Amino acid sequence: MGAGVGQTVAVFGAYGHTGRFVVAELRARGFVPVLSGRDAEKLKVVAVEYDVEARPASVDDPVSLDRALAGAAAVINCAGPFATTAAPVIEAALRAGIPYLDVAAEIEANVDTFAGFADRARAAGVPVVPAMAFYGGLGDLLATAAMGEWTAADEAHVAYGLNSWHPTPGTRIAGEVSRGRRDGRRVRFSGGRLEYRDDAAAVLEWTFPEPLGAREVIGEFTMADVVTVPSHLAIPEVRTYMTVEAARDLSSPDTPAPVGDGGADRRSDQTFLVDVVVRSGDEERRAVARGRDIYAVTAPLVVEAVERLLTGRTKVRAGVVSAGEMFDAADFLRALADHVTVELP
Repeated sequence: MGAGVGQTVAVFGAYGHTGRFVVAELRARGFVPVLSGRDAEKLKVVAVEYDVEARPASVDDPVSLDRALAGAAAVINCAGPFATTAAPVIEAALRAGIPYLDVAAEIEANVDTFAGFADRARAAGVPVVPAMAFYGGLGDLLATAAMGEWTAADEAHVAYGLNSWHPTPGTRIAGEVSRGRRDGRRVRFSGGRLEYRDDAAAVLEWTFPEPLGAREVIGEFTMADVVTVPSHLAIPEVRTYMTVEAARDLSSPDTPAPVGDGGADRRSDQTFLVDVVVRSGDEERRAVARGRDIYAVTAPLVVEAVERLLTGRTKVRAGVVSAGEMFDAADFLRALADHVTVELP
């Protein structure tokens, strides 16, 4: 039995692709997941599979959200698009006085969370941790660990070496919402702020650690790290990159949704290497994470965060806080050894 013996954690969007991984991880660690979301029939299927309670709820019905969170020690929001779901579920978490975490990769939704709830969450004594996932959370933890004792750096580069990317329906919908919110423009973090641009991102070469080596990447393929990293680290230039083949998979309407490889853990055969480099003057530091299935690995990331929040192993007590600021980054990453292979400076 895991460290979360008997503690109840609400999972909103529990029947989605990532949500199901999160429910399984909670059960494996001894937590009692309570499943929530809009579709009662889909919830029932997952609840029967895991022999847990289902509490249907909708983001436009605060009373239903309050019922879903009743008695829970924390809530994990896995339901995108987060532009629609984050604020109502955060509001419910604040009413309940419990930690809120989400797995949002939507840049604009994460910006909204920091801007809209920082003061209220701090005043309520409630921790709110957005983007506690493969995108946003993992890169932030790696960048923070790479920084070490540095208090500032000139640049942070987060290069994603994915061999493929079969997006879930939720990923596609979230992408459409994000593109709509920025009128189809791309976004980057430069000069200490987000910039929206109409020009095309360049194709560059990035030299990953072996076995990937030199690969073509989309330069400024911007992910949630441009929100999480500069939220607490003094780094005016934060760039993220994506291997060309993965970017093509994502952009193609014909790329199928992810499918497990038939193993008991339901993970796909997708592999990833996240290469984070921080630079200060002429000095450079690197942190690397390797693993399999970006959706599956989100589950141990967010559940490890829940466990640390509920056992008081945090650096900050309340407010809207990214992973690298909330937790001891190096210790957190080492705790993921069963899921991610990490190399730190």
